[in-house]
Amino acid sequence: MSLVTLLPFIVLIGAMFLMTRSAKKKQQQAVEMRNAMQPGSGIRTIGGMYATVKEVNEDTVLVDAGPGVELLFAKNAIGAVLSDDEYNRIVHGIEHDLKSDSDVVPDDASSLTETDESADAAAASDDKPVDLGKKDETEEQTADAEADEEPKKTDGDSDAKK
Repeated sequence: MSLVTLLPFIVLIGAMFLMTRSAKKKQQQAVEMRNAMQPGSGIRTIGGMYATVKEVNEDTVLVDAGPGVELLFAKNAIGAVLSDDEYNRIVHGIEHDLKSDSDVVPDDASSLTETDESADAAAASDDKPVDLGKKDETEEQTADAEADEEPKKTDGDSDAKK
């Protein structure tokens, strides 16, 4: 057998190895995340429910889903352990103010790019509206027809038959 015939099999085996390796790595990270849960941690279940961990057992987790609502979940049903800031932002709508010391960005970006001179020039040019639109065909034909007409006689002579 030649190397050319073996190459597709080698590539296929390598791809399978890489896929199983990355899947095992993700699974190991999920197990570590679930083992790091502590009472008071905010979690999201694989079904999308947000709750606070009340008690962690060997294979189960008791969570507080609201006032007087305690639910028992299997540990592998926990999809993510959230940071306190993320849990408060999602569940309570509390935004953690990370930008309190930074400048406020205006809604209108033109204030970031215009200088005083260009703003004055823009204000002066606003006085006269500029028509950048295309004229209709009827307007162009009317203007052409008026230019082609002969001047009308004004001294009483007419081309009428007598």
